[in-house]
Amino acid sequence: MRCALLRLVRFRVKGVERYGIVESQRIISLPALAASENVSLPKNMEDFIANENAHKTAEDLTKNANPDNIKAASSDLKEFQVLAPIAFPPKILCLGWNYFDHAAERKVEPPREPVVFMKPRTAILGPGDKIVKRPFVKELDYEGELAVVVGKKAKDVPVAEALKYVFGYTIMNDVSARDFQFKDKQWTRGKGFDTFAPMGPNITMKEQLPDTGNLSVRTWVNGELRQNGNTRDMIFTVSQIIYHLSRIMTLEPCDVISTGTPSGVAMGMKEPKWLKDGDTVKIVIEGIGTLENPIEER
Repeated sequence: MRCALLRLVRFRVKGVERYGIVESQRIISLPALAASENVSLPKNMEDFIANENAHKTAEDLTKNANPDNIKAASSDLKEFQVLAPIAFPPKILCLGWNYFDHAAERKVEPPREPVVFMKPRTAILGPGDKIVKRPFVKELDYEGELAVVVGKKAKDVPVAEALKYVFGYTIMNDVSARDFQFKDKQWTRGKGFDTFAPMGPNITMKEQLPDTGNLSVRTWVNGELRQNGNTRDMIFTVSQIIYHLSRIMTLEPCDVISTGTPSGVAMGMKEPKWLKDGDTVKIVIEGIGTLENPIEER
C-alpha cells in the first residue's frame, strides 16, 4: 500500500465494532492488519485518536505491510455497517451564527465572540440511520456543518498553535427542533433530542485537509439543494474556535466541535420547509464525503 492514512471509519461487522481506513470501495481493518503484521494498535477508534504513537504506527503499517495481509484485512465497503466515527466523545461543542450569510438570513448581528452550546452524546447518529422526529416537534430543521475532531488535550491554546490539536474533520448535521429551541433562552432542549447529531461518514485526517478555509458545504433535502455555502464565509475559523473554546474549558481527545452552518436552513425561508416523515437529508463537504440520513416520525 503506497499511501498514508486518508479517511478513518468506524464500522460493525458480524456484530463486532472495528475501525479502519477507506480506500476506494473497500475498508481495511487496522487492528486486523496490525495483528497479521505483529504490530500493536488500539482496539477502538477513541483510543487510537488519543494515542499519538498509534498514528505513526498505523501510517508506517499501511505503507509497508505485506500486500497479502492488506488483502486479507480488506473487505468491500458494502459488507459493513458504517457507524458514527466517534461513539463516546467527551463533549460535543457547537457554534451558532458562525457564518455571515446565515446570520444575515435571520437578520442577526454577527457575533463578536463565538456563540457556543453543547449536545449530549446520546444525540449521535450514524450514516444512513434514521433521524427521529417526535410527533410533538412541528419545526424540524437541518444544519450541514464541518466538524472538528480534537486529537489531544488543549488548554489556553494560541491561534497560531491551534491546528496542532486537531486530529481530523468529519460532517455533522446539527438537527434542530426550532419550536423548542426558541422557547428557551438557551438551546439545549431544541438541539439535544436523541438522533439530533448525525455524524460521519468518516474522519479525514488533518494532513489531508491542511486548509479548511475554502471548502464547499452543501445540503440537499429530497434532492433539492437547500444549502450551498463555503467555509470561507465562517466568522470564526477553526483555529480561532479552538483558541476561544480552550480559554473556557479543557478540550480533550475525541471532543467534537461543530463549526456552524451556512445559509439555506428551513428557518431562514419565508415559508419554511420543515423536515417531515420520509424526507432524506444529504450533506456533502468537500474533502470529507457524504452524510445522508432519512427522517422518521416515531
